[in-house]
Amino acid sequence: LLLCEERVSSGRLHIGPYKLEKLPRRRIPYLRRKMGVVFQDFRLLERKTVFENIAFALEVINVPKEKIRKRVREVMNLVGLDDKGNSFPQELSGGQQQRVAIARAIANKPKILIADEPTGNLDPQKSDEIMTLLEKINREEKTTVLMVTHDITLVNKHRKRTIALEAGHIVADMNEGGYIKHD
Repeated sequence: LLLCEERVSSGRLHIGPYKLEKLPRRRIPYLRRKMGVVFQDFRLLERKTVFENIAFALEVINVPKEKIRKRVREVMNLVGLDDKGNSFPQELSGGQQQRVAIARAIANKPKILIADEPTGNLDPQKSDEIMTLLEKINREEKTTVLMVTHDITLVNKHRKRTIALEAGHIVADMNEGGYIKHD
């Protein structure tokens, strides 16, 4: 719903000035430019280097080349991939590939980062590193991070605001975080 891949069928949903239930299709690309998205399966461009994968997100919105180079270096530093700019995705570990996907998603300094099961394909240690990175992005980039996960261990360890959904309905909203158990 937030990306307008599905349309609001009832009720209201707003992101800043955008009223998603009324947003014309032609305005959706402008909304999406204010968001970054990270998927479980990375979705990297296999024939592009790490640098080119990240730069691509800025090229498609016509950012000048010198600004692209500067911002790509900034986000590569932020995600800890300074030395991987010339590497191709197949040369990277799963954790590194996810870091590239995150760097690409935040390259345009989005207000919101949607992370859809970003740790689903990673081992527990790498999952924890990705969570720490998302917390850093929230803090340093001032980006709201909205993450979907079924990983109880991560939810309980990191203790961020947790909203639990069941069958499309909110069943819990806890500011202190943590996973809930109920009947």
